[in-house]
Amino acid sequence: MEEKKAVTVTALMRTAVKVITSPAAFFREMPKSGGFSAPLAFMVMMGIINGLVTAALGLFNMASNSIFGTGMTMVSIVLYPFAQLSPTPILSTGMAIASILLYPLGYAVLGFAGAGLVFSVWKILGSRESFETAYRCVAYLAVFMPLTTLLMVVPYAGLLISVVLLTYLYVLISGEVHGIKAARAWVVFGLIGVALFFMGLGADIRLQEFNKKTANLKTTPPDSFEQRSR
Repeated sequence: MEEKKAVTVTALMRTAVKVITSPAAFFREMPKSGGFSAPLAFMVMMGIINGLVTAALGLFNMASNSIFGTGMTMVSIVLYPFAQLSPTPILSTGMAIASILLYPLGYAVLGFAGAGLVFSVWKILGSRESFETAYRCVAYLAVFMPLTTLLMVVPYAGLLISVVLLTYLYVLISGEVHGIKAARAWVVFGLIGVALFFMGLGADIRLQEFNKKTANLKTTPPDSFEQRSR
């Protein structure tokens, strides 16, 4: 089944609604070929939306610059969906606003690398689908990234919910698109999810410590710094 619809904002938004409201049906019916333009455009749009969400949260010191501060998580099997799991703080309003540009750029460039890694995992599990199909799966899954950005505002619990949600979605896609048995997919992506949860948990703990130190600096009177320097 090939995709030949025009790539418009309206069409992309309709796709986003369908993925969110009925992911199983969407991925079951998803065209497995038809070019990279539609999924790439969709990913970029999600990057813009996620950038806006991050910028809005950043203005209230509630955001994490997760897409560029993730280290090993960014090159993990599930790349940018789990890139939300290793946050570093956004330090200024300027950086928060810059995320509007940086997120879609990061999604567009790194999405291919992430799809390649997930493609390898699916191949090991027995998938006969092409790289293009894997890329489409990863691209349309980006619709959940703004949600995970919001979830990450809640320490620890947001991380856990994000891991469970995204692991479930990868298992679902494995079955609906790649014909992989759920039991096998749960084992592999479940183990990946557990590993990334603990990676993210360590990062989350460091972030909370950083926020406490920053809050202490803001509440420390200037005279105390002068006394320390003497």
